[in-house]
Amino acid sequence: MGKKKEKITQEIIVVLDTNIVVSAILFKGKVSALMALWHNGTIKPVMTKEIFDEIHAVLKYPKFMLTKHEIDYIINEELLPFFDVITDNYPNILVCKDEDDDKFIRCALSAKAKYIITGDKELLQINKYMDIEIMSCNQFLNLFKK
Repeated sequence: MGKKKEKITQEIIVVLDTNIVVSAILFKGKVSALMALWHNGTIKPVMTKEIFDEIHAVLKYPKFMLTKHEIDYIINEELLPFFDVITDNYPNILVCKDEDDDKFIRCALSAKAKYIITGDKELLQINKYMDIEIMSCNQFLNLFKK
């Protein structure tokens, strides 16, 4: 009898910028494919409390017309079960023109993430910081096409 082959998989640690997270959860389309990747454990998204607070604030924007119950559902059912909330170990790292974007780089460094997925043009221009690749959602999803 042959041995059953075990599938060895390793989660890919990623940082998703706020707009990517909100778009993946609220809208259909290519970005929503990221949800399947975090639901099935292919990717392990990470965020700091600062990123979590920003996502929470954005979900409250009137343009999304979400009720408190809907926001609570998103936080408790779509984010917290799948995202690791980590400590920012690099509070003094300043890389981006817009210092507000540095939180994503600091998060990636703290989590030893391989990728930052963003739609932010200034972040995308950095392309790579240390061992972290900064790419668009399309670029990231293309890594999974065979």
